[in-house]
Amino acid sequence: MRYWPVTWKGLPANAMAIFPFMFFKDPGQKNNALLINHEKIHFYQQLELLILPFYILYSINYLVNLYKYRNHSKAYFNISFEKEAYANELDMNYLKNRRLYSWFKYL
Repeated sequence: MRYWPVTWKGLPANAMAIFPFMFFKDPGQKNNALLINHEKIHFYQQLELLILPFYILYSINYLVNLYKYRNHSKAYFNISFEKEAYANELDMNYLKNRRLYSWFKYL
């Protein structure tokens, strides 16, 4: 999947996918295959939800987790979209076999 890489030093994370852009905090991260695979998983999630609903569900999931865990890191790592991406980022062939709405099983 093609994307437009953008470097933004003020990014609050190492990388962020906002289809069709992939933002990187540091220019050297543009070659990090693991990080790129993680963000590409987010692209697929965004596309299957027609982009805007992804951000709505992502935000709701985060806020529910923040209320539940009372901790930003725990809330973030328990977002179903992040769980899918982290669980499969090492598998460089994951996106070839990924089923639609795979993030749903991580709810």
